[in-house]
Amino acid sequence: MSTPAEYLSSLYSLTGKVAVVIGGTGELCGAMAEGLAGAGAEVVLVGRQAEKAAPRLERIRAAGGRGYFLAAEASEKASLAALLATVRERSGHIDIVVNGAGVNSATPFLDISEDEFDRIMRVNLKGVFLGCQVFGRYLVERGQGGSIINLGSMSAVVPLSRVFTYSASKAAVHNLTKNLAREWAPQRIRVNTLVPGFFPAEQNRKILSPDRVASILGHTPMKRFGEARELIGATLLLSSDRPAASLPEQK
Repeated sequence: MSTPAEYLSSLYSLTGKVAVVIGGTGELCGAMAEGLAGAGAEVVLVGRQAEKAAPRLERIRAAGGRGYFLAAEASEKASLAALLATVRERSGHIDIVVNGAGVNSATPFLDISEDEFDRIMRVNLKGVFLGCQVFGRYLVERGQGGSIINLGSMSAVVPLSRVFTYSASKAAVHNLTKNLAREWAPQRIRVNTLVPGFFPAEQNRKILSPDRVASILGHTPMKRFGEARELIGATLLLSSDRPAASLPEQK
């Protein structure tokens, strides 16, 4: 009989897998990357600034994990195509993709400019669309399955915090994910949306006035914000291709 640790490893070990984490220099996706590395995957932290990735890579390596940083622009297809080529050259293959680059703004609805709307939609929606297109094509053509995790938000489902363009962009991400999950299921490519509630991070701390904090926590059952490390369990579940195969057969 296996020990609990051996059983969990048999379900969620990602040894031999390569995970590309777009937005991995941020707080939420950075924590997810640490979790993927802890489960054995080689992680590629993707962002704009290497200095933001350095502390995270140091922690990953100190814990015995493997990873490196690559710069890319999530909303530019040519940049993502170059990223894909570089990862394949350095790591050989890709199994897991996290599309997590995002921006936010709490501008009152009637004051939202077209430039602000376009900027948020470009990063939050177009970035996910292109990430799925570029890396999804690779996974389909490779023919060995894989996992794509798109970062959504509870604000796409309920009016959480008056972030109008952000919420609309995430609602579109949810819809895109559902359609791709159905489209690529026959190729054993799982496409899921991870849907956090309110997690303080670099992109939204500037909107956390005392009144807004009170409003958010007022309709949050646990009366607290989420912590980035709390996303790790769900990330491993969505990344592993073993749990379903490990269930006992129905008789």
